[in-house]
Amino acid sequence: MRSTWTSPAASWRRIVIGLTLTLVALAMPVGVAYAQVATPPQIPAAAPTQPAPPPSRVFTGDVGIMFNVVKPDKTADFEMVVNKLKEAMAKSDKPGRKEQAAGWRVLKQAEPLPGGNVLYVFLIDPVVKDADYTVSKILAEVFPTEVQELFKVYSASFAGGVSLSNYQLVAHLGK
Repeated sequence: MRSTWTSPAASWRRIVIGLTLTLVALAMPVGVAYAQVATPPQIPAAAPTQPAPPPSRVFTGDVGIMFNVVKPDKTADFEMVVNKLKEAMAKSDKPGRKEQAAGWRVLKQAEPLPGGNVLYVFLIDPVVKDADYTVSKILAEVFPTEVQELFKVYSASFAGGVSLSNYQLVAHLGK
């Protein structure tokens, strides 16, 4: 007799429940402990034209996902920075940036989260191993004089923090 714990339907249920819990956690009001861990890095006011390096965003799995909770009145600002990021990756002469861009998609949830915030998801598939996906670092490579202002606009758009998740490919059903 097959256990319901190991059945294919149970696996999918666990995946759906896990993703649902992740999204619910993101939709909840940001608590003090969460804000201390997951708020976007801040650039000191007295920083030179180059921002202080924020923590690296390096994925360890086959697929990476970053959840970005954005204020409803700041979606245009967030999308403007995403467009500058796309431009920076296209213009970058750093090895691997074009490969990163090829697997990086930005998705916007159609329905707002409770409270009106908007969820943007960075879906990176495939992940470029050992590559840094830190937005400010990529922008600084191509826009060194604009990066301070771009990062201020980007940081101000967040209603909470950024959550980074790594995933391992288990099966590709189309192949």
